[in-house]
Formats: sequence, C-alpha cells, structure tokens
Amino acid sequence: MNVVLVALDTVRADHLGCYGYRHDTSPALDAFAASGTRFERCLAPGIPTTPSYTTTFTGQLPVTHGIVTHGGGRDIDPVRPWLPQILCNAGYATCAVDNLFRMKPWFGRGYETLIDSSQRLGSSHEIECTGINRRAVPWIKNHAAEQFFLFIHYWDVHTPYLPPAKYRPLFYEGDPCDPARKGALHRFYETSMHAGAWRGGWIKELAPPGRELTDIEYLRAMYDSEIRHLDDGLAEVLGAIDDAGLREDTMVVFFADHGEEMYEHDVFFDHHGLYQGNLHVPLLVRCPGRGRAGAAVPHVVQHADIAPTILDAAGLDVPDAMEGRSLLPYITGESDRPIQRTFVTGECTYQRKRAIISGRHKLIVALDKGNDLHKMPPRELYDLEADPGETRNLADEKPEVVRALERELNDWVAAKVAEHGLSGDPIAEQDITIGKGYRAWLEEHHYW
Repeated sequence: MNVVLVALDTVRADHLGCYGYRHDTSPALDAFAASGTRFERCLAPGIPTTPSYTTTFTGQLPVTHGIVTHGGGRDIDPVRPWLPQILCNAGYATCAVDNLFRMKPWFGRGYETLIDSSQRLGSSHEIECTGINRRAVPWIKNHAAEQFFLFIHYWDVHTPYLPPAKYRPLFYEGDPCDPARKGALHRFYETSMHAGAWRGGWIKELAPPGRELTDIEYLRAMYDSEIRHLDDGLAEVLGAIDDAGLREDTMVVFFADHGEEMYEHDVFFDHHGLYQGNLHVPLLVRCPGRGRAGAAVPHVVQHADIAPTILDAAGLDVPDAMEGRSLLPYITGESDRPIQRTFVTGECTYQRKRAIISGRHKLIVALDKGNDLHKMPPRELYDLEADPGETRNLADEKPEVVRALERELNDWVAAKVAEHGLSGDPIAEQDITIGKGYRAWLEEHHYW
C-alpha cells in the first residue's frame, strides 16, 4: 500500500463544504470525503506550525516531544519516533514536496528525496499549488511501480491571501473599498503589528489602483478563494493517482496543521489563540479496501493519531513511544467508541496558554496572568454546544465549572510530566518567540 499525506496549511475545517460551509470552496475535497472517512472533530493539540507538524510525524503530544513554540531554540530528541523514517526503514520510497526542513532540520528526516519548490521565492509561504504540483505529479507517475510514501505540503491558504485573479470574485459581492464598510479592518490597521507591512503590501495589492480596502469581509472572501484555488490543485493530484492506476492501492490523508482566525477574538489573519477557528481542522482519509464511503466520525481525534493510523493501515508496528491511537477501527467501522474523554492543547509562540475541552465546556487558562496580547481575562470558559463561536465567556457565571476543569487540566499536565520524567510543563518553562516582538510593538504604540 502507498501513502500520500497531504497538509493543507492554515485551512480551518468550517470553511470546507464537507464540514458544512455555506460557500462552494472545496468540491474536490467534498467528493473525496464522500468516498472516504471524514473526522468531524479533529483538534490540534499544539499550535502553530512547528509544534503541530512535529506532533503529526512523531505521534506524540507536544508536552512529550517538547516542541511547543514556533521558532524556538529547542531541538527534538533524535530517538523520538518519526513516521517518514519508519516507512523508509520498512522499504518505502519516501519523498516530501515541502520546505518545513528549512525551518527545522528534523522535518527532513526519513526522506530519500526532498523537493522544495519555494527555493526561488522570497518566502516559503509564497509557493502556489501549481508550483507544488509541477513536482508532485511527475513524482507520482515516475514511482508508480514502487511502494511509496509521499508528503505534500500546500501553503496557498496561509497569508498572504492572494489567489489568482479568476478566483477573487467567487465569494464576494459589492465594493470592498466602500467607506461605509469601514470597521473591523480599520481596527486591524490600528492595533496589529503586521498591519503596516500588510496594508502597504499584499492587502494593498488586492485593492484597485488608488483605492484602499475597507471591508474585512473581502479578506475573508480571499481566504475562501485561496481554498478554492487549492482545491483545484488537489483535484489534479487525485487525478494523477487515478491516472497512474494507484487509486485502489494508495491511502490518501488530508489534514491541516491549524486553522486561522479572520478577526474573531481580536486576532487578525493569524493562528494564535486557543479558539476553535484555530484548533478545529479537517481530517479526511481514504483507505483502499478498508473504508466506508461517506463515513463521518463524531469523536474528538488529534494530530498525534495520524502516524499510528498510517502505520496500522500499512501493517507496520506502531512504536510504543507514540501516544496517538490508530483511527483505523473508525475507518473500517469496527469501533465507534470515543478514544478520549477530554482533550488538552496549548500554545507558546505569541502567548503561553493551555486549554481543556471536556464535554460541552472548554476552559482556556493563561499561564502569564498579565499583559494578554488581546486583553483577554486569565480564564475563559465557553459552552461549545450553545456558543460554538466562543463569543460569551462564562467564567464568572460558572466558577464551579472553571475550578473543576482547571483541576482536571492541571492533573493531566502533572501526570504527563511525571510519566516522562520532565522538570515541568514545557509551555510554562519555555519562552514565547514571536509574541516578544508583538508585546514590544503594543507597548510602543500604547495599546497596553
């Protein structure tokens, strides 16, 4: 069996049709979901990029592998299990069409071939799906006679939101420069560290000459248009698998490392904050001869489950050191029992926070009690069933729920620290990275 693992960087689940989105952003992914298994509640146990992908490939939680911040100075222990290396050792031809290894060298482990189509560009984020596919599609055709593992990483949906011109009118009507629509985007211009560069850069590029964008919904529409453009690229890759006669012998997995906040919770076009817009990501799997077409799994799963699932489907042993659980029983229909009762996540790039989801409630706890980047209180409690957009903080109204969830969160972290012989919670011990510059900017501009 071949494996094609596809990362849809920065794609939030609720902007895809197969997850109920109102716009037709993802016809190819929707059709794929109808032929395979859709996991309705895949959540990121660590954000943003570096922690999430490290979790995906190790099958371990961030508290275990220790990579909890993006751009930090900590290296991963080489004894950690690593999915591409395991598959390479098992005789798979391994290839990554990706540039994560430019951020951290461990992302290059286990690949016979590394193809970085962004080398000639100014930023690793600027490569489009068309450029990725110029390398990925021929690789599939040239290795059709081998057993292979291919990782493809698409950056289209990450900022800047600059879809090709033909996609830009798809999800927006009206005048994006109408002064009457000035509101949230103006707040972004006033309060965001990125605003100056972006306002004079890619956001300006979206506006007609001599005019300035005023409607933040236009930028949301450009995010959706990027998804639609990417979806066309994904259709090409799926078509290449079919054309090579590999459909019935190739497991295909689509996932995202994290989502994106458009402007919710005072976070503009970025992926910090432990809110569902960032945590809830797509996970779609087609496993030939094993799956049920159109199956939907309602239980919480996470990135740490992806590597064990692939190894299990390939008939390989799952290392004991992997904490994730194989999702193959869900895919085959052999099980419908929840894997976990509670879910814990965290971030340590812009700010140090942890969150726990138990039942219908979610608690976010700030480990730094003062100077929150977005002036949020140290504890936020949300009822995800009644308030999926997390607009009403219930912490003051339900102190008993806050106490119970915080105790459960602390016990979970303490158990992990003890299990792995750690000196403490890595999020509490490590320093934030990008957030340092953001805090300095806010102080300079008297936002605090």
